[in-house]
Amino acid sequence: VQLVESGGGSVQAGGSLRLSCAASGGTSNRYCLAWFRQAPGKEREWVARFNSFGATAYADSVKGRFTISKDSFKDILYLEMNALKPDDTAMYYCAARDSGGGFCYSSDARRFNYWGQGTQVTVSS
Repeated sequence: VQLVESGGGSVQAGGSLRLSCAASGGTSNRYCLAWFRQAPGKEREWVARFNSFGATAYADSVKGRFTISKDSFKDILYLEMNALKPDDTAMYYCAARDSGGGFCYSSDARRFNYWGQGTQVTVSS
């Protein structure tokens, strides 16, 4: 599985961006999909994910502002980001892991073994 992110950029606070993550090699429904981000000098943190059965979950810091979605036919994962804040500035990564038929409730980056190269999001005040 190869993941390629796009859609990052520089925006002012309050603005919006939509990130895309194109998957090749096939991320069937058994794959767990998520977005993470990493700011300079900070650890990588989980942002949003698809749980099993298509439900979604969000970090408290982005809840109500970010939306994760996917186009299963095109094999593209999205992250719609609204009301952006300077604290959202980071490199954003999409990630996937084979659930092995199990559940997708983990936010632990160490459990994800497929990663994109990242796309930079910079929010100015």
